[in-house]
Amino acid sequence: MKRKGSRILDIYIIKNFLGTFVFALSLLMLIVVVFDLSEKLDEFIEKKAPLQAIIFDYYFNFIPFFALLFSPLFTFITVIYFTSKMAYNTEIIAMLSSGVSFRRLLFPYFISALAIAIFTFVLGNFVIPHANKTRLDFENTYVHNSIGSFSKRDIHMQVRTNEYVYMQSYSNSSNIGYKFSIEKFNDKGELISKLIADYVKWDTVNNKWRAHNYYIRTINNEKETIVEGRDIDTTLNIFPEDFSRGENFMLTMNMKELKEFIDQQELKGSENVTPYLIERYKRVATPFSTFILTLIGVSLSSRKIRGGIGAYIGAGIGLSFTYILFQQFSSQFAISGNINPLLAVWIPNIIYLGIGVVLYLKAPK
Repeated sequence: MKRKGSRILDIYIIKNFLGTFVFALSLLMLIVVVFDLSEKLDEFIEKKAPLQAIIFDYYFNFIPFFALLFSPLFTFITVIYFTSKMAYNTEIIAMLSSGVSFRRLLFPYFISALAIAIFTFVLGNFVIPHANKTRLDFENTYVHNSIGSFSKRDIHMQVRTNEYVYMQSYSNSSNIGYKFSIEKFNDKGELISKLIADYVKWDTVNNKWRAHNYYIRTINNEKETIVEGRDIDTTLNIFPEDFSRGENFMLTMNMKELKEFIDQQELKGSENVTPYLIERYKRVATPFSTFILTLIGVSLSSRKIRGGIGAYIGAGIGLSFTYILFQQFSSQFAISGNINPLLAVWIPNIIYLGIGVVLYLKAPK
């Protein structure tokens, strides 16, 4: 009978947890869509965005992206809400008085948290990246003031270890980089060769960069040689799309693509891989945070206090926002090079896990 009662209790909590979570998140998504539509409606009309594209290309991909973004916050608020409601109705006291331990009470909570964590992990690593490609293409066409071409100036890039490229300017409409140079150094930091050209152009037939009106200076110990010419193929480890990648590029890659891209950049010796490492580690750390926020939420709201549900929700929102703020601060420290990216991503989880353990030990038993 006791086993049957525990099963009923598990179903009751799981049903409340997941049901409240889905309802709250759906309600938020509806509000977000309404506000987003009111903000972008003029752009849709002005640029004659098709209704089918607005619905299927944009909002069908917009909703999962923002649902994932708010998932940890609403997991926490969900636990706070329905657990404090049970505590206020003395249901928690009744459960504990019937012989159910607080640790056993956590079991259905963590089963629900596991379902949400798996859902967010699959969504964030395999579904949303593909959806983001479609959504961002739509935004670039119908929302942002994109004219389809651009030019960049004073481009410095590291393409391999000890190999650096400079272009005074680059145009994506013609795939030409002007006032081009590439420098190679040895392990001691000494220049061993330098190629200078009036411009380089992407050869679409051979998929190579071709330098025009060039000269190459090669240094071998104290001996220097200079070679000049009209045209020469280069073996640059960069491509035209590398110049057009924006901040959102990392959001369009699934887990495998992101790892391969990071490996490729590290092979080049690029120093700008930290944001991509942070994104990669976050895709594991964020689903794991579901368990930590669930532990904090249950431990915090299982006791009946003055102020009722409102006081718990206020405290829960405050804690969740400090968690998000902590994540942003630690990520910025990693980008500036002060903290290892893996440690920066997991520091908030480690600290709030400690808070969760303390609250668990103080929770009613």
